[in-house]
Amino acid sequence: MIKQYSIGEFAEKVGLTTYTLRYYEKQNLIVAKRDENDRRYYDDQDVKWIGFILHLKGTGMLMSEIQDYVALRTIGDSTIEDRKDLLQQVKKRSLSEIEERKAHLQILSHKINWYDGKLDHQVDESFQEYLKRFE
Repeated sequence: MIKQYSIGEFAEKVGLTTYTLRYYEKQNLIVAKRDENDRRYYDDQDVKWIGFILHLKGTGMLMSEIQDYVALRTIGDSTIEDRKDLLQQVKKRSLSEIEERKAHLQILSHKINWYDGKLDHQVDESFQEYLKRFE
């Protein structure tokens, strides 16, 4: 038998609020099933699907892109190439953002090291001069 989760149980299981789940429904990212009393419920397939959506969000994928992906997925296998292209675009952008973040973190690390040098009196140059060592 398939496990059915109320919206509250489902929210707890996937780590989202019921408000967020209803928003996702309005955005057509997830479709709740309805029981004989017209109450929404979810199952383990929905848990996996929300997990994937959260991975997409974690890459920085825009809501509009997630909606496009979901719409393409709904159409079926004829859209696999389009879905793959969309994911590749998001991956490329995400990797670029990671590289940019690494560059910013490198400057932070240099600044921390410069402060350490200032505190233990091993550095007497300006931060700009200090950075020239690493160019």
